[in-house]
Amino acid sequence: MSASKSMGPKIRPMARSTQGQDWVADGCWLGAFAAAALKGALTRCAAAVLACLEGAQAAWDRASRTDDRSATVLKPPNPARQARRLAKRLFDRRKPGPDEGAGRFSPPPPPPVPAADAEANHVWGFADTRFTMAPNGNVVLEGARYALSGAELPKLLPWIRGVMQLPIPADETHDYTYPPKIPAPKRNAKFLKAVQQILADDAWTQDPVERLRHGHGHTQEEMYRIKYGSLDRVPDIVVYPSEEEHITALVSAAVAADICLIPFGGGTSVTEALRCPSNEKRVICSVDMRRLNRILWIDPTNRMACIQAGAVGRVLTDQLAQYGLTIGHEPDSVEFSTLGGWIATHASGMKKNKYGNIEDLVLDVNMVTSTGRLERKGLAPRESIGFDAKRTVLGSEGRFGIITQAVLKLFPVPEVQHFGSILFHDFATGVAFLHELTRSGVLPASVRLVDNLQFQFSVALKPASHGLAALKSKVEKALVTKLKGFDADKMVACTLVFEGGEEEVEAQEAHVYGMAQKYDGMAAGAANGARGYQLTFGIAYIRDFIMNHYVLAESFETSVPWSEALRLCESVKQRLYDEHAKRKLPGRPFVTCRVTQLYDTGVCIYFYFAYHYKGVDNPTHVYAELEEAARDEVLRC
Repeated sequence: MSASKSMGPKIRPMARSTQGQDWVADGCWLGAFAAAALKGALTRCAAAVLACLEGAQAAWDRASRTDDRSATVLKPPNPARQARRLAKRLFDRRKPGPDEGAGRFSPPPPPPVPAADAEANHVWGFADTRFTMAPNGNVVLEGARYALSGAELPKLLPWIRGVMQLPIPADETHDYTYPPKIPAPKRNAKFLKAVQQILADDAWTQDPVERLRHGHGHTQEEMYRIKYGSLDRVPDIVVYPSEEEHITALVSAAVAADICLIPFGGGTSVTEALRCPSNEKRVICSVDMRRLNRILWIDPTNRMACIQAGAVGRVLTDQLAQYGLTIGHEPDSVEFSTLGGWIATHASGMKKNKYGNIEDLVLDVNMVTSTGRLERKGLAPRESIGFDAKRTVLGSEGRFGIITQAVLKLFPVPEVQHFGSILFHDFATGVAFLHELTRSGVLPASVRLVDNLQFQFSVALKPASHGLAALKSKVEKALVTKLKGFDADKMVACTLVFEGGEEEVEAQEAHVYGMAQKYDGMAAGAANGARGYQLTFGIAYIRDFIMNHYVLAESFETSVPWSEALRLCESVKQRLYDEHAKRKLPGRPFVTCRVTQLYDTGVCIYFYFAYHYKGVDNPTHVYAELEEAARDEVLRC
């Protein structure tokens, strides 16, 4: 996902083309030099038309500016400008202060969360952001946080109808009431008395809605239940500690009173780790960690920082950037998830190629357990002393105790950050390119390959265009499909993020785009790369929107050796189509995948699956059956 600062590194969009290079083979397959020359001339002509249109668009934008504040100027969306705005919001950072390198220091605490950043309880994300239906039937993303915000998306709903082969009327919605019925809290007088002694009055609550929110994560089943059903069991009390000593005292009190503790970070879990067992008779206490959100110290010389576990990703990123530093960890949920959650779930970040996954970043970790505290006084760059206790904490999901703080590696904020994208003729070609790129050892910070259906999805999310922008879009489509020979029903897209020093990034770009030529790849520009990256932050908002229109959707992921990647993608998709047909469910399911992480020995693959549930009994149970079938297919590979 995001907040921005007023100063930052130099941001330059990737050049749209490279002089003297044709990203698709030069027409030799036509078997005639005349045909090749004609194709090249048409390509150059189309490129010239695009350049003229871009110039005209820019001139029109300048002419549209007015000093008359009473006038309203309506301008069509500009993809390149949206990409620059996105890059600025995500990565614009203040430069290092003059005292950098002066030794370890303790920065001030983060500012209070502004009211404008309030999060919704019953849907994903910020309360001011959601997809809605405009009176004309077009989908609109409300709010002002993202590049898509405020823009009408006329292609989205018609595209969904076509893919799922169902009418899906704009005015037909599955209405819900929130909050649902909430179970009364169980009480333990001994523990409640201890809580009142440990915490201030505003640091604990038994408010029903707060208890409900702390009793679920963000799986489709949990979100469906809080809208159209109920949760049988939720926490009985929620506490908000602000010091590690509070955690220690709460754990001791819980042991003495025989009650259960569940740590809570950003509430973005998709593993049902926050669900309370319906047969649990003891009091359940949710320990909300978000008041333990401080950077305790920064060591710029050794590039380390000690950070409390409740630090939220977007806030932490901005805080470190004030000193010219970053941890570079950016999971899909970075806007809302916390450091403790990343460690407890063994998280991966979108830019792991440059910064590593969470296990590569964590140097040390503190945890409070039922029998004592896991902590150390010293820290070395590497140790060979036997068992590494922190490795047991990674992925522990709260089983062993409550993570309170960690020491992490730091990196300089990158000098430049470029988006990029490449089109390939089909998914197999794209995977082959990724395999060779990984073998080369020169990887951008982020590399993702989406299949054809997901590529079409990103196109359907483009805002309405008018005038010169609409003409430019038509010329681009003709260039890609007519002159370059890409099949709209097979082509795929690879989105790229380059970060680092200017020379480093330029060298990476030259290497990546040069290698793409071997696979008939076509550079598709920075704006498309930024749009693909932006989709990561919006897809969960879309999930909640389409649930209101009788569509259940969820993602699941796996990792697989390179040799099995293509077979896995095809077999999982086919299994889901077959299971959907066997149950005679409405329409056709939405099944798509993307390669989201690259490793020496294989790849991580994300699948997205959705089906229309109107008229289906117990739709979340049916979804679980289908997902289980997909998992079974994964295990066969």
